[in-house]
Amino acid sequence: MPVRLRKFIGTILIIVLVLVYALVANTIAVATLGSAPWWGHLLYFLLTGLLWILPAMVIIKWMAGPRQQ
Repeated sequence: MPVRLRKFIGTILIIVLVLVYALVANTIAVATLGSAPWWGHLLYFLLTGLLWILPAMVIIKWMAGPRQQ
């Protein structure tokens, strides 16, 4: 697969990932954190704010292509 096509597909995947992840994370927060204390909100949004990076790293590694030796 050409590098330009791989990067284009990866960019689209990352955009979709961020949009879907933000929607799901906020929906879960609204449904479950209504009566939680402030530190519960802080902890939840800290964890969910960092958790999307893991699948994004996999997509970025795929976009870079195979390692060259």
